Order: sequence, then C-alpha cells, then structure tokens
Amino acid sequence: MAAVAPPPLGVRLVLRESTDNGPVAETTNDRTRALVEAGIALASELSLDAVLQKLVDTSAELTGARYAALGVIDRAGHGLERFVTSGMDAETIERIGHQPRGEGILGVIIRDQRPLRLHDLREDCRSVGFPPNHPEMTTFLGLPVMLRGVAYGNLYLADKEGGGDFTAEDEELTGLLAAQAAVAIENARLYESATRWLAQLESLNEVGNALVAEVGLSRQLQLVAQRLRTLLGARIVTVNLPNPDGSLRIVAADGDQADELLGATVAARSKSAAVLESRHGQRVDSLLDDPDVDQAAARLLGARTGLYVPLVAHDRAIGVIDAHDKLGDDLRFTDDDMRLAESFAARASVAVDLSERVARDSLRGVVEAQELERRRLARELHDETGQALTSILLGLRAMENAKTDEQVRAAAVELRELVVRTLQDVRQLAVELRPKALDDFGLIAALERLVESWTEQTGIAVQLQARLPGRLPSQIETALYRIVQEALTNIVKHARASRVSIVLSERERAVTVVIEDDGIGFAPRSVREDGLGLVGMRERVALVGGRLEIESREGAGTTLLVEVPVP
Repeated sequence: MAAVAPPPLGVRLVLRESTDNGPVAETTNDRTRALVEAGIALASELSLDAVLQKLVDTSAELTGARYAALGVIDRAGHGLERFVTSGMDAETIERIGHQPRGEGILGVIIRDQRPLRLHDLREDCRSVGFPPNHPEMTTFLGLPVMLRGVAYGNLYLADKEGGGDFTAEDEELTGLLAAQAAVAIENARLYESATRWLAQLESLNEVGNALVAEVGLSRQLQLVAQRLRTLLGARIVTVNLPNPDGSLRIVAADGDQADELLGATVAARSKSAAVLESRHGQRVDSLLDDPDVDQAAARLLGARTGLYVPLVAHDRAIGVIDAHDKLGDDLRFTDDDMRLAESFAARASVAVDLSERVARDSLRGVVEAQELERRRLARELHDETGQALTSILLGLRAMENAKTDEQVRAAAVELRELVVRTLQDVRQLAVELRPKALDDFGLIAALERLVESWTEQTGIAVQLQARLPGRLPSQIETALYRIVQEALTNIVKHARASRVSIVLSERERAVTVVIEDDGIGFAPRSVREDGLGLVGMRERVALVGGRLEIESREGAGTTLLVEVPVP
C-alpha cells in the first residue's frame, strides 16, 4: 500500500476495510463540522432544552442512528429529571406516555457510568423491555454524560443505519458531544442556582426593608408567607402565633385556601405546637405517619408533607411557620428548603418581637402619662377644689353664726362668689380632661375656647390662625390639642412671654402646627426635656407618625413646629 500524505489540520483520516472494493479513505470533515456547530450552539443558546436537543440531533446525524436520546439525572442521582429525544414524532411520544425512569439498560449506565455497546439490546438479560407503543430497537450505544467525575446524565443511540453495530469511533465522537452536554447541564444548574439565590436575597431584602420601614406586623408576616411560598414552591404557607391556652392562630397565609385559613385556630396538640415547644424545625415526608400531626386538620388542608420552622427571639419561641406540599411530582421538602425557611423565620421573629416590644413600650408610655395626669388632677383637686370646698363649709358656718340679717346677707354674698369660683375651677378641670367642644365641633373650635380661657387666666395675648378644610381623624385632633395645651402651659411656667402665635394649616396631606412666643427662650442643650414636658409631646407626636422640632435661644423666644401626616 502506498504511503498516504497526512490530512490537513482538523481532518482525521480513517481507513476502513470494504468487503467489495478494498480499502477506502473517508475523511471526517462533515463530522468535524457538526462537532463545531454543536459547540457554537452550546455557547450561543440560552435555553438548556434547545442545547440538549441540538446535541441529540447531532449525535444521531454523526453516528447514523435512527433514534437518539439524552437523559438528565436528577440531583439525587437516582432517576431522570429530563429526557430529550430525536427520531420520534410528537404523536409517538404521546402514545408512549411517561418518560423513562432510568430502569433496565438505562439504569445500568446510570449506575456503572461506563459506555455500553450492544448488538441487540432486546437480548441483553438486563433489559426490561419496551413500554407499550414504543418502537422496537436493536443496536445500542449508551454513554454517561460526565464532567470532573460527576455524572449529569446519559446519551443513548439506537438502530444504526444499515443494521451494523455502533463502532468505537461512534463512541468517541458521541463522547465529545456528551462532554459538551455535561458542560451545558452544569452551566444551566449553576445559572438556576444563582437565579434562585438572587431571588432569595431579593425576598429577604424586601422583608428586611419592610421591618425598617415599620410596616404593620400583619403586612410583614403576610409578605414573609408570600415570598417563602414562592421560593419553596409550596402549595400553602402559614405563619402561626401562640394563644394563651397553648393553641395557635393563623395570622398570615398564602396559597390554597389562604383566605379560609386566616384567623383559624391550630390545636394545642399539633405538630406546630410541638415545634413551638421544642424550638427545633422539622421536615415531615408523610403527615399520615407522624403521631404529632393533627390528622383531621391535615385532611381538611389536603396536605401530605410538611415543613415546620419555629420563630425564635432571645431564646424564646414566639411562633411557627408551616409549609405543606411542594409543587411537582415530589411533594417532599429538602434540607435546602429547611435552611431557606429558617432564614425567613429569623426575619419574621424580628418582626413579631419588635411589634411586641413596641406595644409594650407604647402601653408603658400611656400608663405613665395617665399616672402623671392623675397626679396633676389629684394635686389640683387637693390644692384648689379641696380648699374651695373647705372655704364654702366655713362660709356656711359663718351664716349659721350670724346674729343679724345684714351679717347673713354678707356671708351669703361671699359664699355665692366662692361657689362660682369653685364651679369655674371644676369646669376648667373638665375641659383639661376632655374638652366637649373637641368631640362636638372639632379641633379648631376646641382650640379657640382653649385660647380664650387661657388668655383670660394669664393675660397673655394669643393670636390663633387655623385653616383646615374639615375634621381630622379623632386621634390626630386629640394629639394636636394636647400638644398645644402643653405648649401653652410651658409658656406660662417658663417663657415670661407677652405674645403667643399659633398657626394651624394643612398642605400636602399633612397638618402643621407652629407655636411661637416672644419670651426669654432657652438654650436647648442646657434644659432637660422632661422639665418642659417635651417627652410627653414627642410621645404624642410619635403615636400619630409625626415629627416635632423646637428652635430656641436665650432672649429670642421659642418656636415649636409639629407636623403630622393625614391618612
């Protein structure tokens, strides 16, 4: 045989024995081109399914196989999660029904992770046969799809053209394609993981922003339930908080039957209650087999699997997150699902704990304010009203001891004046407790009467300018009235002012009150806020979501600005 010149770079020369015509030379230009095209498709195509379909079609073309398929092994490594075919039309695939599960010859390749060539796969003892409506196949070539020692799937070829067996060269070429398929599958899974992690971070960030923005607790927990259900792919997620009797109430829910579940009670003897007591999360792959599960409740939910995570704050269990039934063929939750739920539970715990602490602090502030008001009223009643009543008793005794009509008349006049002053003091006390005009006519009318009464008592001129389009919410009217009342009290006690200006206006969905006096002022850093009643003012403003600013300096008076949003 004459020497043959080496082929050009990129072209492989193959010598084959021909039974008819002797040795023939066949280049693999077409095969090389197909491999290059498959590589380009891998780099340019974003869809994993499209890439795998291209690789399967190319495998069939290069090897002359009538049928080709690629099965992607699931993450557990036990079966196939995706199956891409070439050579079968949609009608045939539909008649066959479910995709292969990785049993028989396919299972051998999954387990052994080695190439397998068969002359007739029907004759192999490991074959389990074909399902109904599946086309008959004889010659077979199967290869594992491997990358860095990790099996991602398997590439299958069947029925080589001409009835011959698949060759070692077929195996080598399809091995290259299998390597490309492994890269595509790994990249797709990395992309899916990155996308999933990004979605998780965005959801956790959204929940964190809700905490910072002081959104109401119910909205925060509903957001937790919604975002967690989406990320878990669960059918239903609920957030449950404990009742005093040991049961729990569902305060947030998302998914199937969510509207019906809100406000429902979870029994004290239930899986949720057990997790709350133990403070350890649990995964339940079968609710039917768990003795702690309330089977009646599970039947009502139609739930078969569960994920339970406690809300723990300062080593104290304050609630439970429940999730049921992952969407898809496998209803069970994974360890990754547990870790994700625990991350959301940590955020929900912060929301519940913060809400409880705010409620306690608010209640404490209200109680302290009430006690201060009670002490002041007690002092007023003792010092003024009590003394006035004592004076009335003495006046009555003077009338009893009077010896002449003139003395009786004089005592009666004095007594009448004393009763009138006492009645005025009692009315003033009633106004300070709760001015009737505030309920009947609104904030402006109540401030007008307050200013009129205050001017009569102190002799200080007050200019009131009030412009409001209508009534404000009762809580805001009460807060603003008390703030003006406290400010006027401070002016009498500390300012030594001769004029006061009060301007009340509304703009851009906010009410503004500006109170100015021409008194002696003060250096803000040198004065304790509780000495001027500023703590109570700030608490009242905070309760209605407003802000309080004070400007003052010695000898230049004081300006107090209050701004409250109007819903």
